[in-house]
Amino acid sequence: MDLHQHYPGLSDLRARAQRRLPKFVWEYLDSATGAEATKHRNRSALDQIGFLPSILHGPLQVDLSTSFLGRDLPRPFGIAPLGMSGLIWPDAEGHLARFGAASGIPYSLSTVASQSPEDLAPHLGPEAWFQLYPPKDEDIRRDMLERARKAGFKTLVLTADVPVASRRERQVRSGLTQPPRLTPRLLAQVAQCPTWALGMARQHRGQGGMPHMRTLDKYVTENSKGLSSTAHIGYLLRTSPDWDYVKWLRDAWEGAFVIKGVMRAEDAAPLEQIGVDALWVSNHAGRQFDAAPAAIDVLSELRAATTLPLIFDSGIEGGLDILRALALGADFVMLGRAFHFALAALGAQGPAHLCDILSKDLEANMGQLGLHTLAEVRTLQIRNLTLPSQAVSAND
Repeated sequence: MDLHQHYPGLSDLRARAQRRLPKFVWEYLDSATGAEATKHRNRSALDQIGFLPSILHGPLQVDLSTSFLGRDLPRPFGIAPLGMSGLIWPDAEGHLARFGAASGIPYSLSTVASQSPEDLAPHLGPEAWFQLYPPKDEDIRRDMLERARKAGFKTLVLTADVPVASRRERQVRSGLTQPPRLTPRLLAQVAQCPTWALGMARQHRGQGGMPHMRTLDKYVTENSKGLSSTAHIGYLLRTSPDWDYVKWLRDAWEGAFVIKGVMRAEDAAPLEQIGVDALWVSNHAGRQFDAAPAAIDVLSELRAATTLPLIFDSGIEGGLDILRALALGADFVMLGRAFHFALAALGAQGPAHLCDILSKDLEANMGQLGLHTLAEVRTLQIRNLTLPSQAVSAND
């Protein structure tokens, strides 16, 4: 089957994923917080960013390769971390880690994923990133970093934009708890999704057929059981980091160190002074704070404030969105939900097909703009599509 005939875009993968997942799983993956205004704002703001097409360039050989954090990479995008990834599809972390290794793009494992660093060690490539939710206890913190290092993770990502648990009302209404517990209501939903259910039963045989946060097994206590899905064991272990915490991590971790969740330009300089290697511009895809601006709307301010490499996420749905982020100052783009839509839609084939969709979309749009390389994206003039007479340089 030609997947591009049936699933030419991310929207097709998303629609099939929704049909194949129990409702409580879909709500976990797709939901944001509050009225989900920030999630919708991310999409709306990206749609306002336009470019003038360019003609008469002759045949173009488009090159999608890039250099990031001292590494030559084949694509300007990678796989963002997603908590409880294995709830979305059986062996999700394994599928994504193997794809990342095979394709040469970064794969990020969450602290609260359903597989541990040790589980994934045999499957990791050189672009393996470990995302840290900050443990309060220093011994746990040291142990977690050592486990990630021994498993083969080269880059540490501190998620700094979750000082408290968000509410995610859609997720709460779905009835999901952590660890997941199959109530009669949830079982009725599972019964309608046999492929997902059978895969989970095989993957988690002897564990009730449901995933849990394996990295945290070592640190779990009895008081963590039966929590809501937005107040899991990870919240009992973690703290809200401060500047001294970031300095401690910088000293403790020998590899590249990234701070995720940066939205204010004034935070760039002190993070640069601490020795952070890159900043990750993100509003957590709308899952944390419903009054946040669209992440793309603060990207150019952060670009002007620092020489550090910038990673971007939040709202990316295709190659054109990736070009929009690169034009406004990002050096690299990460996608989380999208790769999980692809997994839920097509199983093991999903990540490769999504990567192909994104690559073809990048090539097509770069062709419309007369671009041979990604470095040329920064020279584009940005058009605000709500104000057609306005044009500004990407570097202004």
